[in-house]
Amino acid sequence: MSFINYDLTKIKAFLFDVDGVLSADSSPLSAAGDPVRTANVKDGYALQLAVKMGFQVGIITGGFTENVRLRFERLGVQHIYMSSSVKLSDYEDFLHRTGLQDDEIAFAGDDIPDYEIMQRVGLPIAPASAAPEIKAIARYISPLNGGEGVARDVIEQTMKVQGIWMTGEAYGW
Repeated sequence: MSFINYDLTKIKAFLFDVDGVLSADSSPLSAAGDPVRTANVKDGYALQLAVKMGFQVGIITGGFTENVRLRFERLGVQHIYMSSSVKLSDYEDFLHRTGLQDDEIAFAGDDIPDYEIMQRVGLPIAPASAAPEIKAIARYISPLNGGEGVARDVIEQTMKVQGIWMTGEAYGW
């Protein structure tokens, strides 16, 4: 059963913002002044499983740190857009590269830079901690805050509806 009011059988891709979605809203700063992002282990498991099950998976983030890039590459994430100053441009590149349509894509964002993409995708998602403007256009608001399992929430619900959760690929990294 899904709590998402969308036909999840259409979903072929998951895209995520990083700060405030895949990591917490607030981060300590390194000695160099860079944010030190958090990473949710259950999100990581769900992301790598989605890749194994044939979904297109990507991140579109305005931030850039080598650790973030490495984490998502190691999980098998195929589309990594960092230092994205206009996220809609990177989203359009993603569409071009994959041949997917807007209604086949779920995107989770939490703040104003995510607004334009969320207006386009079939399934715009917001964490519970998202900005009010983002929540207003989300088709699904996760009960979880950013960094607390939003990706797992959405991927698990989608895969359950598609009948591919807890199948043979699920039992390993």
